[in-house]
Amino acid sequence: MLVKAAISSGNGDFSIEEVTILPPENDEVLVKMMAAGLCHTDYDSLYWGRSVILGHEGAGIVLAIGPDVTSVQPGDQVILNWAIPCGKCFQCQEQNQHICENNSPVVAGDVLPDGEVSKGHARLKSTTFKNKGIERSFNIGTLSTHTIVKEQAVIKYQTEIPFSSASIIGCGVMTGYGSAVNTAKVTPGSTVAVIGTGGVGLNVIQGAKVSGAAKIVAIDINKARLEMAKQFGATHFVLAQQSDKGLKEATIKVKEIVGKRGADFAFECTAIPELGAAPLGMIRNAGTAVQVSGIEQEVTIDMQLFEWDKIYINPLYGKCRPQIDFPKILELYSKGDLLLDEMITSTYKFEKLQQAFDDMLSGKNAKGVIIFEP
Repeated sequence: MLVKAAISSGNGDFSIEEVTILPPENDEVLVKMMAAGLCHTDYDSLYWGRSVILGHEGAGIVLAIGPDVTSVQPGDQVILNWAIPCGKCFQCQEQNQHICENNSPVVAGDVLPDGEVSKGHARLKSTTFKNKGIERSFNIGTLSTHTIVKEQAVIKYQTEIPFSSASIIGCGVMTGYGSAVNTAKVTPGSTVAVIGTGGVGLNVIQGAKVSGAAKIVAIDINKARLEMAKQFGATHFVLAQQSDKGLKEATIKVKEIVGKRGADFAFECTAIPELGAAPLGMIRNAGTAVQVSGIEQEVTIDMQLFEWDKIYINPLYGKCRPQIDFPKILELYSKGDLLLDEMITSTYKFEKLQQAFDDMLSGKNAKGVIIFEP
């Protein structure tokens, strides 16, 4: 079947093109995409140096399944999960399904030979562009009207929720919520500082609220985002200045709020390398700092910031266990304890993908979502 997909050139550009998808085989699932969330990782993938089908957040409807698939049937609603567990390797057995040793996500520089079956991908040639198999970003390629993925990449759900809201669970929501709940294990009555209140930061705030934190301090240079943070559970607010190097002045204000010894937990959610060490300065001795945003550049840290007994964690995807965590998130949503509909600032038709990227990069959106035609 011919479908449309957003394909990167590898050097910063993309175009929406027709691709051919073959029927699913073995443990493959064909999904009609209904909505796809957009985040900075999608923009980064434009510069991977090779063509890929973009997108790694999404929700849709199963159209067809291979003969070995048992967990879903045609017609099922599913959320897509990009960190696909094999369930058998050392890390999966250790409950670290997000860093599966067999199906780790494909990243920049990790090129798959044409036709190779590797790292959680459905057959590369199950989707072809210009008569060649094409890679799907992070194994799923959700910025496409249809996609074919491994069975382990889809999580069935029956919750009453718009596809747009369901689509963002599989990265931005899970990363923020999971960093607070699964990674840091925020405790009832604790104090929390959250640096950056974009989509991921708002979900850290929600995770801290669900965990029973007493004070949740939101820090941002964008006043409008701080206003949004209040809706999602922040109790105190620090409007930082662009000129505040390392957020030293903001740190003083945080300690005025939580107490001079510092916060119990602090989270960096900006992806700005210069702020990689900032949460260490905001926590008390034996507190926990979490680098949520995935900084991958070299960061220089004054080791005195670690004094004393401070913990610094650099987790991936909120330690996601999709079959466990997605249902929990959906249950919290159903109870009104986790806001998802309110997080979506704008929705876009597929052909307006460039506008969605532009709005994201300008800081306009907490979360933008592409809505595909019914």
